[in-house]
Amino acid sequence: MGSDMVRVAVIEDDIPTSNQLVGWIKIAKPDITVDQWFNRDDAEEALAKEHYDAVVLDIELGRERHAGVALINTINKQTYNTPVLVVSAMPATIYRSIMKALDAWDYLQKTTFEESDFIETFLDILRSSRNKQTDIPTGTLVQDELSLDPLWQRTPLWRGQHINLPLTAQRILANLYENKDQVVSYEDLYKVVKSGRNRDNIRKHVSTIREAFKEIDPDFMGIENVPMRGFRWVSDAVRKS
Repeated sequence: MGSDMVRVAVIEDDIPTSNQLVGWIKIAKPDITVDQWFNRDDAEEALAKEHYDAVVLDIELGRERHAGVALINTINKQTYNTPVLVVSAMPATIYRSIMKALDAWDYLQKTTFEESDFIETFLDILRSSRNKQTDIPTGTLVQDELSLDPLWQRTPLWRGQHINLPLTAQRILANLYENKDQVVSYEDLYKVVKSGRNRDNIRKHVSTIREAFKEIDPDFMGIENVPMRGFRWVSDAVRKS
């Protein structure tokens, strides 16, 4: 596939809606290549084979009420950082925050937005996708850099792979990483949790973080327990010294 070719997937079980979205995408960028998928199985197979610059999907596909959530999780396990725009009839007041927590780019509720809203959002997504590809060449892994943004609830990246963590765990992780190679006390960590401000609860959150890292990096040893004091993020340089 040529480096200038832009390819996106539209995953929507309602054919008229799917065709409308494709039409708007073609208005936004006439030379784009669009693949249409109408069920979860076909979409998952395509996602495993094809590198898409962006994905537009519905949450509900056929009788699977949350098929789109499963597809987003599939995308998050890949290393392409493919942005996802969710277009669904589900109430935005409820589902926008859920989709953000899953690292979706944005959420548009059907019948509440105009063609111009979709096109503007879609073009922003393509710019983001292209910028990421420019910043991180294909095949390159960031060896000891953690990318996370707990404020916007985007899932952290470790060596190019998504780490699925609850928001409180993300905040604890951010605190440890910002103070890398220094002990972060239990008292300091209490400040980033809304409830359960005790040592047992902090230890549970740290355990969750470690387990999430080990799912994608079995050799992960980046968080050190400092008895009676707290925890420390240990950089590779310190770990190997």
